[in-house]
Amino acid sequence: MINKKILNIAVVGILTCTLASCSEEYLTVPADGKLTELNFYKDESQAYSALVAAYDPIRKNSGGFENMITMMNAGSDDQYAGGGGETDGMGIQSFSNYSQTAFTIPRSFWNDHYQGIFRTNILVKKLPDVPMDAAKKTRFIAEAKALRALYYFNLVRMFKNIPLILEPVDPTQMYDITQAAPAEVYKQIEADLASAINDLPNTVTSSELGRFSKGAAKALLGKVYLYDGKKTEAAAQLADVNGTPGGTSQYGYKLLSNFADLWVTNNKFHSEAIIECSHTNLSFAGWGNWGSGSDRGNSVCVMVGPRGYNKKTANAPDLPAGWSFNVFTQDFYDFMKNDPRFSSTVFDLKALKASGDADYVPGYKDTGYFLKKFLPTQADVTTEAGDAVLNYKKDSYVIRLADTYLLEAEALGGTGARAQALLDAVRARVGLPSVPVSLQTIKDERRRELAGEGHRFFDLVRWGDAATVLASRGFKANKNEVFPIPYQELQNTKLVQNPGY
Repeated sequence: MINKKILNIAVVGILTCTLASCSEEYLTVPADGKLTELNFYKDESQAYSALVAAYDPIRKNSGGFENMITMMNAGSDDQYAGGGGETDGMGIQSFSNYSQTAFTIPRSFWNDHYQGIFRTNILVKKLPDVPMDAAKKTRFIAEAKALRALYYFNLVRMFKNIPLILEPVDPTQMYDITQAAPAEVYKQIEADLASAINDLPNTVTSSELGRFSKGAAKALLGKVYLYDGKKTEAAAQLADVNGTPGGTSQYGYKLLSNFADLWVTNNKFHSEAIIECSHTNLSFAGWGNWGSGSDRGNSVCVMVGPRGYNKKTANAPDLPAGWSFNVFTQDFYDFMKNDPRFSSTVFDLKALKASGDADYVPGYKDTGYFLKKFLPTQADVTTEAGDAVLNYKKDSYVIRLADTYLLEAEALGGTGARAQALLDAVRARVGLPSVPVSLQTIKDERRRELAGEGHRFFDLVRWGDAATVLASRGFKANKNEVFPIPYQELQNTKLVQNPGY
């Protein structure tokens, strides 16, 4: 069933690192240890703490073993689940080979997003009565709506047939909730974002990095419109975000001049980042925190590192060992090998082993090609308290500008001068010449530019290409476009399992 803790808006220990400052802001717990809506929202400070809690589920992008990036990569044609063996994470393994069932799908992909939705629902309901600055109150409500839209967007893309819950729900009513038509979910997402855009600031200050701005909400709305088949509306929103291709937009967005700089650990909240998932090494997480939501490190980093890595000569980089998830396929290697972004995208350990410069322990479905974008070096290993592998501080992108450039070009039908300019700008950044714009060249560019960032599976489904491209992996049309609803969510409820499961 859906998480019942809807009256508990947060727990002690929630950090504000999602809002970029990474200072520790704790919610006050009353004497009985329960933090409920009845004894909260008394002032602006408490409202802000609740807003922080509402931002927290963004960490699902790259935090914890069950994160969006490694999961969605595993189900694409570009990467395998990898790991230590065929049972190393049954959820990610069963998605990678399309043997998913209601029993193997990790519940957290459902629950974590609904946790965020429940927190935003309470915020939207309670904020109007909080005695605080009116302008801040309006902004907080807008942020809550934008966050609710993001969480629903992930849910509807993953599960399609989901409950649409917009008010705090009494636990006794949870078993009577039914699913909404996907069109209704998209309608609500679009309404939330349209409302939020009106009340969000154009940009955020240096002390507010990570919070939603008008540009971020517009970027998300443009992406949502594209998934909803509203290409004209998508193109209009994305054009506002993107501005002149290659230039600086009205919201301050601009492509970084060097593609490799996107993956520098300390290069956070730069001009290309639109919605960014923030991580820190200052939560000092240990294995007791693992899976609890209180660890704040980037789990993708340790997951994609090679197992048993051994640097043998100065020709090999100095890397910590990892868990060998998300190895690239040979097909992707062949597709990517001549692209200027290859060295920032793929760590070719196969070649280093063949030359005697490094060695490693092959993992499951090993190809020797590892995801370089999130690969940590020894310099990234924290010296602070906690377990090092749980405290990588590299951020990840939910949406970045090259993504929105290519989304707008797609929304324009892959034709015309502006679509050509958008495609050219992405290619020119890495020194590639212009190629005639078309839907196919946009698809190819997305595959190269955004490799390993968790977009490829969703792209294939949106384009209607998944059944063909993923056939060899076991993908079945009219079934595997979406996840099965976790078994536990169906028990004693009125929810209906997705077709084919």
